[in-house]
Amino acid sequence: MDNLKELTKEIIACRQCPRLVEWREEVALVKRKAYLNHEYWGKPVPGFGDPHAEIMVVGLAPGAHGSNRTGRGFTGDGSGDFLFPALHRAGFANQPDATACDDGLLLTNMWITSVGRCAPPKNKPTAVELNICQPFLEREIEILQPKVLVAFGRIAFDRLLKVYNLRKKNYAFSHGALHKLPSGEWLLVSYHPSRQNTQTGRLTAEMFDSIWQKTHELL
Repeated sequence: MDNLKELTKEIIACRQCPRLVEWREEVALVKRKAYLNHEYWGKPVPGFGDPHAEIMVVGLAPGAHGSNRTGRGFTGDGSGDFLFPALHRAGFANQPDATACDDGLLLTNMWITSVGRCAPPKNKPTAVELNICQPFLEREIEILQPKVLVAFGRIAFDRLLKVYNLRKKNYAFSHGALHKLPSGEWLLVSYHPSRQNTQTGRLTAEMFDSIWQKTHELL
């Protein structure tokens, strides 16, 4: 617990990437019209959830007007609107919605984090920025020792392979793909629950539910 709290403090205080610092703070000042009366978080977003979790969900990076506004992953944006109802159906979340850090959401046996901690312009962190962020993810994995890693999207998947020093050519990326890592963890792949994927039908509720069913089976 103390290790996670210390890591959270370090993540929130990070200012290592000038481009990201400038962008996240500018977004927090200018704001989106719908959120003019909101006080934006405007800092790196740490992981959250059950500190004794066996499952670690790894996303891409905070949304400019979602996590960068609320301060908690997948909270207050379209991805979260798709994610948390699914986690609630699967029994991993106590409620189907996530709107703010103080909304009462609790996760069971799950920790949600990301490979990038700051909202990037056009939702695209650079490889250098992700390299700078990677030690945070490595320490989270070391502290939590998850049994199952769920990667949302190719960038998160590729980054986890890099964390574990594994070669991409040996691990296929496709929705529902399951890999047993040499270190013993399971790596399960899901398309990212972004609006781009959910509104086009690339990722359906049924496809997403199958990921959480498989997660239960692995435990």
